[in-house]
Amino acid sequence: MTPHWRTTHTTWFRSLAPSIVLSLCTLAATGTLADFQAGVAAHNRQDYATALREFSSAAGQGDAAAQYNLGLMYAQGQGVAQNKKQAAAWYRKAAAQGHAAAQYNLGLMYNNGEGVAPDKQQAVTWYGKAAAQGDAAAQFNLGLLYYHGDGVAQDQQQAATWFRKAAEQGHAKAQHNLGVMYENGQGVAQDKQQAAAWYRKAAEQGDAAAQFNLGLLYEIGEGVAQDHQQAATWYRKAAEQGQAKAQSNLGVMYENGRGVVQDKQQAAVWYGKAAEQGNAAAQFRLGVMYYQGEGVTRDQQQGLTWLRKAAAQGFAEAQSALKELGE
Repeated sequence: MTPHWRTTHTTWFRSLAPSIVLSLCTLAATGTLADFQAGVAAHNRQDYATALREFSSAAGQGDAAAQYNLGLMYAQGQGVAQNKKQAAAWYRKAAAQGHAAAQYNLGLMYNNGEGVAPDKQQAVTWYGKAAAQGDAAAQFNLGLLYYHGDGVAQDQQQAATWFRKAAEQGHAKAQHNLGVMYENGQGVAQDKQQAAAWYRKAAEQGDAAAQFNLGLLYEIGEGVAQDHQQAATWYRKAAEQGQAKAQSNLGVMYENGRGVVQDKQQAAVWYGKAAEQGNAAAQFRLGVMYYQGEGVTRDQQQGLTWLRKAAAQGFAEAQSALKELGE
């Protein structure tokens, strides 16, 4: 059984996490500013009861930043019982005044159905308002909604536009997704060099999916000069973060001595990590290694176990191997 496997690489990541940063802004009313500043100071020293009281005072006077921060405290249960409905109510007050982070968080709540009934159209609306003000997280999430056609007509050009806006602000997942769109010619003209460039920006920020995809481009020589050492380097970075496909591909590199010194034991280690996560290709290769005693102590029962796991997922090579073995 000859080891040979190459993975596809069009994974999309939805990252929807509210901001937790309390930021001071300029306020018109001196009394309101004093309350707000007192609230920030109290929050910084983790005196949430005082922070809640001071933010409530400023929020009641119509201050958008205080309303936003009060929403955060209700959302996270700081100084008060967690209450997503109250969080959404305060975000809405701040959002109506044009507070971008509140608009984003309100969009997030509509997207996830937290504190409000789920409503992707409302999510689009509020993400759109925050995105128009330059909020990178909102731009990224709006791009996702356009890409998938959630709450809005599917439009890959719009998706690419919003991913680009977020990517240009350094948003790693937007950079990764823009790379995918360039690689596949979705919403933009296909351009493997641009794909590699955006993957690199995200990869250098530690994005595992981008590290894997950049490694794959180096392995096959698309968008960059073929370089197995670079491929192994980027696979390793993603593999060390637990990315199963990168672990499996790094195993292939060690098994075949591509970009690294051939080392069957290391191959088995990386196949094992990926196999435990359910990666069928790694399960197949690990099964072969156990069955043949390569890189591990020979154990045909273990080999059959891994081959069966891969075959059960529809992995054709594992199915063929079992058939040859009379299973």
